[in-house]
Amino acid sequence: MSDQFLKIESISQLHELLGCGKPKHPLITVLDPQQLQVPAQMHNVRVVSNFYAVWLKKTDCGIEYGRNHYDFEEGALVFTAPQQVVSVSGEVAEDEAGWMLFFHPDLIRSTGLGEKIDQYTFFSYEIHEALHLSDAEKTTITQCIYNIKDEYEQRIDDHSQSVIVSNVELLLNYCSRYYARQFNTRTTANKDLLTRFERVLKDYFDSDQLIKKGIPIVQDLAGEVHLSADYLSDLLKKETGRSAKDHINDFVVEKAKYLLLNSQDTISGIAYELGFNYPHYFSRLFKAKTGQTPQEFRSLN
Repeated sequence: MSDQFLKIESISQLHELLGCGKPKHPLITVLDPQQLQVPAQMHNVRVVSNFYAVWLKKTDCGIEYGRNHYDFEEGALVFTAPQQVVSVSGEVAEDEAGWMLFFHPDLIRSTGLGEKIDQYTFFSYEIHEALHLSDAEKTTITQCIYNIKDEYEQRIDDHSQSVIVSNVELLLNYCSRYYARQFNTRTTANKDLLTRFERVLKDYFDSDQLIKKGIPIVQDLAGEVHLSADYLSDLLKKETGRSAKDHINDFVVEKAKYLLLNSQDTISGIAYELGFNYPHYFSRLFKAKTGQTPQEFRSLN
């Protein structure tokens, strides 16, 4: 893979690079992979764009999705957000069915969708955390794409943006529903991941990493179980009702309770031992979780 980066700033630039002609709308486009002409300059190059992207791809298209027997095999959705790095390994296969939706943040900036776009955490998932669709789900999602494309190709008027944005939001809401279904159908594998995550968290606190690195961050722990931070957090919320950050904080508090009752160390000393650079941060977290300050907990127990 080359160290070279290719930055794509606009929908027009994207169309020009892929030989698609001029776009019908400056901020959103739907492309057919079978009609793309990927130029040599994009092969094996890291590509960074200013767009949100949703791709419907065949599950046997050469990209690893971590598919297992409990997944649907009719198609998979992959999501990327602006400034994420993707790469193209070569020409798009001639039989590559599906579609590619790209939209610029300016399309939704002054809309309700723009205010809540960060809630769709799947834009930060990794490729192997793709959304696998049944035929019925794929038909529903694709209808939203047809509506979007029909709107910007057939008419541009005072209602166009609201109609287009409404269909984008509808598509994303369906994706949220289908991800919830996917988490449910993967419940056995998810419990295995939860066990692995808890083991990684325990190993971190039992080692000297607290002293070297401080309180663990979600990204590092997620990497240990080969997941993105957002996917891990969403998975944990589905299985336990608590995010990855909640799990870390709960572990810290339980460890703190043990130290408060089984050592003579000062509150500051325990805070430093648990990886806090500033003891008042430890005291604030402890009180938020228990309703008591560390000193109150020690005195009352």
